Amino acid sequence: MDHFAHVNNIQLHYLDHPGADQTIVLMPGITANAHSFDGLVGAGLSPRFRVLALDLRGRGLSDKPATGYSMADHAADVVGLLDTLGFQQVVLGGHSFGALLTFYLAAHYPERVTKLVLIDAAASLHPRVRDLIKPSLDRLGKVVPSWDAFLQAMKQAPYFDGWWDPTIESYYQADVQFNADGTVQARSRPEAIAEALDKVLDEPWHQHLAKIQQPAILLNALGPFGLPGTPPVLPYEQAQETVRALKNCRYVEIPGNHMTMLFGKGAQRMVEAITEFVRDRV
Repeated sequence: MDHFAHVNNIQLHYLDHPGADQTIVLMPGITANAHSFDGLVGAGLSPRFRVLALDLRGRGLSDKPATGYSMADHAADVVGLLDTLGFQQVVLGGHSFGALLTFYLAAHYPERVTKLVLIDAAASLHPRVRDLIKPSLDRLGKVVPSWDAFLQAMKQAPYFDGWWDPTIESYYQADVQFNADGTVQARSRPEAIAEALDKVLDEPWHQHLAKIQQPAILLNALGPFGLPGTPPVLPYEQAQETVRALKNCRYVEIPGNHMTMLFGKGAQRMVEAITEFVRDRV
């Protein structure tokens, strides 16, 4: 499933999950990697569809340039991959940052996108977005004594709150590099992720959404992103604001929170909703 393509002056890594139907291209969250969609694939998204899951620049096994993490840079990478693979049009989607990149691509390259699959992202970002994603950012740049220690630390993350699905371990294995002395550390550099976050916050998202004509589905998890009482990353009101801002967007609530929705029961519900949406001819 592992493949590399030289696009936009970098090597981009992607997973190619076979399928006999339409192609869906999925892009992960701001610190995440292509294996964040393993739960969806395991729940049957492939082989219902051919699923390409990307490591965006600076993440996973893709190249990690010192700079160049604007939405335009990321979009050029994705369009370059579509060109390389011979795709004129695809169903495009993503989780969190990847969903924002989906907005951007649909607005700026409308001829390449037939439908949008938006997983827990909206035009108006949560005012405390930096605080909410801080646990994910905190792991970057840290050297951990061993893989086991890293995995135990992840299991204790507040957004899991006792929940765990073994499928998620492939995502975390792809998240880290294994050093010769047995230590592990995240592959993504804090500086690259900080630049990507700054750039995404600068974008005029409402202007981008006003340009989008393609059908879309917004999958929203309302569980607390942390201990009980913590707000969801995408509150219902903000999700509905985005649904109204798009010309043709359906809304589906997914069990779990911003992270756990990608696995287990959340993944099963998403596969059902995505399948119905993609196959709908309306």
